[in-house]
Amino acid sequence: MELTRHTRLGVTLLEDANRPHGVTLAFTERTGGFSAGQYSSLNLGDACGDDATAVEKNRMLALKAAGAQRWAANLVNPRQVHGDHVVVVSSCDAVAVAAAVAEARAGADAVVCTARHVPVLLCFADCVPVVLVAPGGFAVAHSGWRGTIARIAAKAARTLAAECACEVADVSAYIGPHVTGEDYEVSQELLDRFVGEFGPSVRASERHLDLARAIGVALADAGVDERNVLDCGLSTVGNVGRFFSYRAEDGRCGRHGAIACLCD
Repeated sequence: MELTRHTRLGVTLLEDANRPHGVTLAFTERTGGFSAGQYSSLNLGDACGDDATAVEKNRMLALKAAGAQRWAANLVNPRQVHGDHVVVVSSCDAVAVAAAVAEARAGADAVVCTARHVPVLLCFADCVPVVLVAPGGFAVAHSGWRGTIARIAAKAARTLAAECACEVADVSAYIGPHVTGEDYEVSQELLDRFVGEFGPSVRASERHLDLARAIGVALADAGVDERNVLDCGLSTVGNVGRFFSYRAEDGRCGRHGAIACLCD
């Protein structure tokens, strides 16, 4: 498992070029697109106020850079609601994809996919992107503090293993850019809640919370081998030149993405 940085068509991606289990997976950076101002320039989020045409062009460009543009019509992009609902896509049939798209747009924070040629995109600006891969499929999860306390990534891992008829121990997890512990100051009440749920290792300091560590604990509890969890360790707050950050930019920003697809 490794993430390397590549630029194609002006789009910079963090990706595993080894395509584990045939899965193309990438975390996008913010540069290289068509959006302007506070959304500059590769904003992939359609719910933050950006021009819809620019967002659509950005998404097509990102899919092309990731090698999934041929199946853009099948894109599944949830309306993220900080919950724990997982959408399952098991067929690339047009009716099945349409149903998955509708379910995702009704509200979901993870998509499990075992169908070929169905790209999945979730969007982020400090929350934790998690891409899971297994023999026969993948999942993409959005894990803010609410999703983390609800163990959305672990739920997605168990669902993925069930859909792929494999063990949870066969699942690998990639944690993308997010607000890391040194930058994530929270209330004492919330920090104590996380410590009670996941243990003292999630306490980055007296008032700072390590969401990625909490996700790692949840994945381990679900049966994912700790050796199969890769955290890129990049802070969105500390790298606003590369990533969008809701916290660092006072909520006025676009969204970068996590993209995955079972491509040819």
